[in-house]
Formats: sequence, structure tokens, C-alpha cells
Amino acid sequence: MITKPKGTTDITGNESILWEYVNSVVATMMNNYNYEFIRTPIFEASELYHRSVGETSDIVQKETYDFKDKGERNLTLRPEGTAGVVRSYLENKLYAEPDAKKYYYNGTMYRYERPQTGRMREFTQFGVEVLGSNDPIVDAEVISLQYKILEALHISNLQVNINTLGDQESRNNYRDALVKYLEPHLDCLCEDCRERFKTNPLRILDCKVDADSEILKNAPKTIDYLNEESKKRFETVLKYLDLLEIDYEVNPKIVRGLDYYDHTVFEIVSLDNCETKASVLGGGGRYNKLIKELDGPDSYGIGWACGMDRIINLLKEIDLYKDVKKQVECYVMYVSEEEKLHALEIVQDLRLNGIVTECDNLGKGLKGQFKQADRLNAKLLIILNSEDLSMGLVNVKDNATKEEEKVDISEVVDYVLGLL
Repeated sequence: MITKPKGTTDITGNESILWEYVNSVVATMMNNYNYEFIRTPIFEASELYHRSVGETSDIVQKETYDFKDKGERNLTLRPEGTAGVVRSYLENKLYAEPDAKKYYYNGTMYRYERPQTGRMREFTQFGVEVLGSNDPIVDAEVISLQYKILEALHISNLQVNINTLGDQESRNNYRDALVKYLEPHLDCLCEDCRERFKTNPLRILDCKVDADSEILKNAPKTIDYLNEESKKRFETVLKYLDLLEIDYEVNPKIVRGLDYYDHTVFEIVSLDNCETKASVLGGGGRYNKLIKELDGPDSYGIGWACGMDRIINLLKEIDLYKDVKKQVECYVMYVSEEEKLHALEIVQDLRLNGIVTECDNLGKGLKGQFKQADRLNAKLLIILNSEDLSMGLVNVKDNATKEEEKVDISEVVDYVLGLL
């Protein structure tokens, strides 16, 4: 028997209904905030991710799915969403338009890593990118949007962990201080961190192995090495978050795992479920150098991503969602071939008027159809029989109260809409 590849999963049954629900909440909130949906390819030129995510990042060094196509082109399965959106922004010259571009995406990503809860090789992320604006109000808006989406999903006790890396001058100052501090302690760090020390020391702060070591706990803080301009910018972002009543905590350990971030970086957790790193529901930051590094103009960007798998796993633990079911609004019942023809027309009319409708397609008798309607949690039953049909009538029954009404077949759609 052929089985699914390691690190992938099938989404079926009640879990698929929960996925649909989350997707609908995300789409509604994105629309309210006036973000435009964007879809980029699942694979791109490998160079895009090597240049944007960074050669020194774990994603590029260890986790990307790289391959050559029949034309010997180097391609990579999408490991994250930002690079593809920025590539599209540049390729289609959208930077020439007068307004900042506000995008959201929702799609699968691929990273070759050890599968575990909330961390699969094929996973889904939804996220946003705002390109062309450097205003701190945008930082506050995107953080607020992520926070409010999670809040709309009834995830409680949310907190934004926020930090700033500052501008290039501030980042360089901090890098020098961090190198000076870490150098005497290299033998006490993991092998990956010793390698990161040579290539990108800031990545050491994001290490999962040494996260709880006293060495990293006592490391210099980025916020202490900000120049005045970067400090003022960060204070403005926090002021806007206060105004929007977003619960946050300044956390100097937040640096994020990708090389392109500068200034604001953040993660969102639920304090009710924050025992492990997997409790991070989403995060992101500003990347004001990335567009230029990908051969575009000197412009600005900020974005974030949420892991759908982690959110779904958390929602399944919340009692509110434990009995989630897809409810059929109408179940149309018939026995004879004549009744079946009328049922087919009624089902079509109900569905085209936005009513979730089902009928038997396995040749069940009435008893079997009643059982199926109960399994589908049908609100209304439309029961057809030859005698009623000869008078142009159908029987509509409330499946909860058991009340019944004879309705003219030409008026059944309006009648059902009225009940629902």
C-alpha cells in the first residue's frame, strides 16, 4: 500500500471543517483590513531563497527542498512566503504604483526537518506583507491584525513578544558587542552555534539547543545598542500598540530566524499554552533592506506568518471546538423514481440559493435516510411522496421540534429560507 511521505498529513473529517473555519475567519479579517490576496508559485529559483532568507540561515543550510528540473535549472520548494511576494512585487514593477501594497497569502510551505507536533515538512502558513511604507503605524497595524485574527478564533490570553534590531548602524553595534561577549564562551555552545558565530552571530540567540543556558540568558540586549533614531522609532511603535490596546512585552531575545529582518521583530503566543517553543503561533518583522538586496529600489517592507498546523492543534484543545461539525441545513428524502426526479430539482434549487442541502445517493430506504439526516445533523427534512406531489406539495419537517408543514413545491425555497 502506498502511504503519505514522512512529515506530511491528510486533513479530513472534522479537522477539515476546522481548517475551513479558520480560513474563513482569516479571509474575513484580511478583507476588513483591506489586504489583497496574492498567490505565488510553490517553487521558485533557488537563488531567490538563498539571497533573501540568507545563506547562513538554518532554512537554507539544512531545510530547503532543492532540485534541478529537466532544463537543469536550480529550483527550491517554497520554505516561507515573504521572498516570493517580494519577487512578484519587483517582477511586476508594483513599486511604481502610488500606494503601498498590502498583501496576504495562505498556502503550503516545505522544509526538510524532523517532523514533530506543529512542525511538519509540508505545512501551511497564512501571512501578510506590506511593501512600500516605513511608517511605524504599519508596524502596529500588521501586529494588530495578527493579534485580532487569533482573538477572533477565541484563542485566549494572547501576548505579543516584541523587540527591535534597529537600523544597520545599531545592528552593527550590537553585533560587535555580542561577538565580544560570546567569544570566551564558544566551547560551552552547541556545534551549530559555534558555526553561526563565524557567519551570523545574531542567529545564536535563536538557538533551540542553548536557549536556556545562562550564557544566552546574560547576553547583551539589542535594545541597549540602538541609536537615537532607532530607539525613537521603536518607542513610537509601542505607543501605537498601546493605543490599539494590544498586550505586549518587550523581549530582547526575539531576533527571528531569517536573515532579512531589521527594526521591529515580534512573535505572538498564548500564555495559556506557552510551555514550549511550539507555542509560538506566529511572528514576523520589518525587512527594509530585502527589496534592494533583490535588485529592487530602496524601499521598505514588513510582514508576518502564522502556522496553521499549530493553530489547529491549539483549537482542538479548546472545548469550544471539540464538537465541531458541518451542519446540513436541508435533507431531501424520496423513495420512488418519480420522487427522485423532483428531489433532484429541489436539491439543486436549494443549493443555488445558498442552502446547504443533501439527499441520498446510495439507494437507502426511508429509515436509512432518516438515520443519515441525523448523522448529518440536518435542521430540516423535506419529505417527498407521490400523493403530496400529485397536489404540488412537499412535506417540510423541523428535525429538532418534529413540527411539519405542507408547502407548495414552487414556494419551498422561500419557505426554507424563512425558517433558516
